[in-house]
Amino acid sequence: MLPVTLVAGVGETTRGTVAGTLLGPGTVLVEYDVSGLAGGTVIRIARTTSAVIDREVIRMGHPCISCAMRGSLVPLLVSIAAVERYRSVIVSIPGAGDTQALAEEIARDASKDLRVDAVLAVIDPSSFVADVSGDELLRDSGVATAAEDGRALAEAIIRQLEYADAVVLSEPDETARALAQAINPQALVRTGDEAVELVGVRLHDPDAAETRVEPGSISAPLVEEAGPVRTLVWQSDRPFHPERLYDALEDLVAGTARGKGTVWLASQPRARLGWDNFGTNIAIGVLGRWLVDLSADRWSEVSQTHQARSALEWHPEHGDRASYLSITGVGLDLWELRRRLDGCVLRADEPAETLTDPFAPYLEGSTAA
Repeated sequence: MLPVTLVAGVGETTRGTVAGTLLGPGTVLVEYDVSGLAGGTVIRIARTTSAVIDREVIRMGHPCISCAMRGSLVPLLVSIAAVERYRSVIVSIPGAGDTQALAEEIARDASKDLRVDAVLAVIDPSSFVADVSGDELLRDSGVATAAEDGRALAEAIIRQLEYADAVVLSEPDETARALAQAINPQALVRTGDEAVELVGVRLHDPDAAETRVEPGSISAPLVEEAGPVRTLVWQSDRPFHPERLYDALEDLVAGTARGKGTVWLASQPRARLGWDNFGTNIAIGVLGRWLVDLSADRWSEVSQTHQARSALEWHPEHGDRASYLSITGVGLDLWELRRRLDGCVLRADEPAETLTDPFAPYLEGSTAA
């Protein structure tokens, strides 16, 4: 079974440098030239330390990175494995690529021939903090992607970072290291040439990686945070007042890099909502039903992480209904952020039945809403 290491990162130069560092004797490096993406063409190159062993021009009706990789990369990797000449493969994934989708495709379609050993996220500290704390769109950042790709740059970076088993900083930077560690506490963090330490090490656990990116989950620091990076872990067993929360959203995400969790909204009592913010870009959407509203035979519809949390914190009156969030950023005033969140909670003397709900237009059509 041929080990595969996936290397992600929005910066072509920094990612390419790290991927090149990992290329050694008996290893194949697969790279993509995406300079022609807008015209519907991507060039895929597979090389060793001494020669190019495969080069293919991929033409697409729809110019997107996922289309260029889907269905064509795995057969190439399987053919490399069949030669039985190489010890491992490194895949440098273009900046807009979906690392999780590729790892899952390999596991689904080629588990007899290939094994994902590690997923790495490469970060350029000179721009990392600003990139994940802002509101710039991926398509406006210089990263090659489809014109209709509406993702924020922060989302693309953080999605790659959260799914990764290890993070590689292109140069030392304590703030960038601490922020990356706060966003993905389970990840190993290495700098520059230290990435070679990860070669041949089996790091990837698909179930653990999937849990890290599970909608509605939170991320709590594993060690006490020092320096300017801070994470607030907040929860409430009372629902949010919809208007106060809606009006406060802009202030709540200002200066943050990552926020995630589950929301109980007083005006949507049957809908378990998810909170996702990447920088100042925030989305609140329906995850499904609360366990308390489902018969026991339907609890499998809800994630195991939420089930486990609910078992520990089940409320005698409203079951698993609760809000819990983790919000991470550089220089956050945790006391003020907590105060603002507390102020958005429905008070005991406020009736939920007569509330105006500014979130309703965004949640219409959901079976849980």
